[in-house]
Amino acid sequence: MTVMKPIFWSILLLIASSFVCAAQDKSTAAIKGKVSVERGSPSGVGVLLLQGEQEVAHTATDKRGDFTLSRIAPGNYRVKFRKPGLAIGTIDDVLLKPGQTRTFKDLMLKIDEGSITFIRGSVFSEDGHSVPGVRVDLTRIVNENSVQKMDYRITGDTGEFVFRLPPDTGKYRLILKADGVEPSSKDVEVEMAAVYRVALTYKKKP
Repeated sequence: MTVMKPIFWSILLLIASSFVCAAQDKSTAAIKGKVSVERGSPSGVGVLLLQGEQEVAHTATDKRGDFTLSRIAPGNYRVKFRKPGLAIGTIDDVLLKPGQTRTFKDLMLKIDEGSITFIRGSVFSEDGHSVPGVRVDLTRIVNENSVQKMDYRITGDTGEFVFRLPPDTGKYRLILKADGVEPSSKDVEVEMAAVYRVALTYKKKP
């Protein structure tokens, strides 16, 4: 019987501690949400909780874009979202009350156009008219004897096309091929995040 007493009191202490923790949880707040991205995976988006300019807490989204910040002291906060290649998002004036859980949905982070490379181009006929509806292939030049196929575009109504790429240095080749047309290509040297413009000629075979 005397052996059971320490166990009995330990159980009582554990139960009492859980009630204390529950009471403490009611004095704090939490933030939950879901982040979507314009391109790529929603995982790994950094979520920062700020009070003024001071970081109070941080976490990151999971593979579904979900995140949770818990045990936050009541107050007024700002939430910032950031991930390389995406524009920074913020939610200002997030007022948290004791025991409250604020939920934010439909948070969309768009591509940061200042951190990616654009290859924009147009296809023109020999007499200078735009050519819609033709295919332009993009390949990466690995070395003198090797190229890697990457993507393709169909020109729009005004003969335009655009490729979005990471800002890594590299050499690319744009190739226009069509039935009854002489092949046309242009090489582009990418050195940084910028807009590179090219023009391809649509020349019919004799």
